[in-house]
Amino acid sequence: MKKQLPKRHELDVRHTWDMTNLFKTEELYQQAFDMVEKDIDGFVETYENQLGSKEMINAALSAFQDIQARLSRIGAYGSLQSSTDSISEEHQMRQGKAMLRFQVISKKMAFFINELKQTDDTLLLDAAAQNLDNQVFLKDIVKDKAFALIPDVEKALVALSPVLDASYMTYSRFKLADMSFDDFEVDGATYPNSFTLFENEYEYEEDTPVRRRAYETFYQKLAEYQHGFANNYKTHVQKEKIMSELRGYGSVYDYLLHDQKVPKALMDRQIDLIMDQLAPAMRKYATLLKDVHGLDRMTYADLKIAVDPTFEPKVTIEASKALLIEGLSIMGHDYNRIVKRAFDERWIDFPQNQGKSTGGFCSSPYGASSYILINWNGQMDEVMVLAHEIGHAGHFQYANGHQSILNTRPSMYFVEAPSTTNELLMANHLIKKAKTEREKTWLKSVMISRTYYHNFVTHLLEAAFQREVYDRVEGKQPLSAHVLNHIKRDVLKRFWGDAVEIPDWAGLTWMRQPHYFMGLYPYTYSAGLTLGTKVSKMIENQVIQPEEWIDVLKAGGTKTPMELAQMVGVDLTTDQVLTEVIEEISSIIDDIIKSKETK
Repeated sequence: MKKQLPKRHELDVRHTWDMTNLFKTEELYQQAFDMVEKDIDGFVETYENQLGSKEMINAALSAFQDIQARLSRIGAYGSLQSSTDSISEEHQMRQGKAMLRFQVISKKMAFFINELKQTDDTLLLDAAAQNLDNQVFLKDIVKDKAFALIPDVEKALVALSPVLDASYMTYSRFKLADMSFDDFEVDGATYPNSFTLFENEYEYEEDTPVRRRAYETFYQKLAEYQHGFANNYKTHVQKEKIMSELRGYGSVYDYLLHDQKVPKALMDRQIDLIMDQLAPAMRKYATLLKDVHGLDRMTYADLKIAVDPTFEPKVTIEASKALLIEGLSIMGHDYNRIVKRAFDERWIDFPQNQGKSTGGFCSSPYGASSYILINWNGQMDEVMVLAHEIGHAGHFQYANGHQSILNTRPSMYFVEAPSTTNELLMANHLIKKAKTEREKTWLKSVMISRTYYHNFVTHLLEAAFQREVYDRVEGKQPLSAHVLNHIKRDVLKRFWGDAVEIPDWAGLTWMRQPHYFMGLYPYTYSAGLTLGTKVSKMIENQVIQPEEWIDVLKAGGTKTPMELAQMVGVDLTTDQVLTEVIEEISSIIDDIIKSKETK
């Protein structure tokens, strides 16, 4: 029977991340905050209304970059601790005070970008030619000028940003702090439930009655909050539509894709090709799960169970280090140093605990170590999750080390490529060293059930849902919990067809993800994995050397996603690479089915 999760203070500190990599003490954090606020006052005094020459613009940008780097570390110190224990009063107060101070900082610094956008294009381009570190940023400013509002309005929007951006925080507070899930019973046994337990354990639970009951009770709790969640989400997308109109974009899609530097056609391609071409293969996979487990029917609650649950190998945190160092050695000695540092310097927060964020992520404050949050369950597939997050860490350690803070972040369209490249390199390494056919089949099933399911199904179906929501926003049609539930359930039914029973409560699945508050993010998972699949094969087959891919990572945000892919000879402007990846997924599924049929 599942136990209640421990509280944060009950954990083995050796398996938690080390916040002293950012600041040794709370006092030093406060001193850093005080000092940067003082320097910001000096920045305002020195540069406001003084950006009349290319020399002054570049001097201001140098000071601006230093301030932004420090703020990234200060901000991470508070937000990361909140993510591991959102119910801690200490963390809530630290983060609350920090947000108030950041609000004041944003108001003070708002003049800078505003003045740059009021500056003549010729002067901006002269400044860009003078300092290569500032070139991409200043050229983007020139492009952004077409959508800039008058300075007073821009200042007002900055002042209002805590309110305008409140939807995501409201969602997180409801999800991680306020929602309390009831215990449930199966055959006289009582089981606790929570977001973390459900998404990390019950979704994969082999015991069918327990798994299905966990789903039912979990979604019953979601249903109690659906109208408030829906109103919060509706407010968010309405804000985005209003902002797109205020700034003069042709549509909310143009507004949200502007920073991704890709046209809507590329988003549509990811959604439409996968919905049409991958669905038949995934339906075959669902039918395989039904047959393997002897289920009476295949339901939405059964989609994440393992093909071979009795074979699920266990792995310790210590053993995962050796596996990752070995599996990612193909990337070379320099890259492997990052892998070792992640463990030796405690970049990773492993344990599950009450109030901890679900899922996983990697944060890489500029000029500091990376921070990886996962919810370790001791199963072998967590090694692939770690490889994925270390892929993010490696990416931004290289980008942060070779670019100014203005140039580290690539388009969201690209950002999942380095992580999924790592994930596939790790999976294929384990397949090659597998000692039995059963182990190989299990590893292939993990690639489908975790790597590709996560990115090409779960998040892609989020993207298909999200597109229909924004279509309604564009058409000025109303949104409600009922409408959102209907859209989500319809998307699920279209993808899974008759192969999977989709109950009405599955429509509430939109409530589970924070991605809808992050712009057009969900589709980029499949975009990144499309490139990641291609690049991992190119590295394994020595079509490119690891150093060539590392050069792409070092480029950070200095190029568009198409240009970054072109650095290793991959053309993302056509359907070919995506079609090849869909065929690869289908082939792996056929291999798994064939292997199970021969037993």
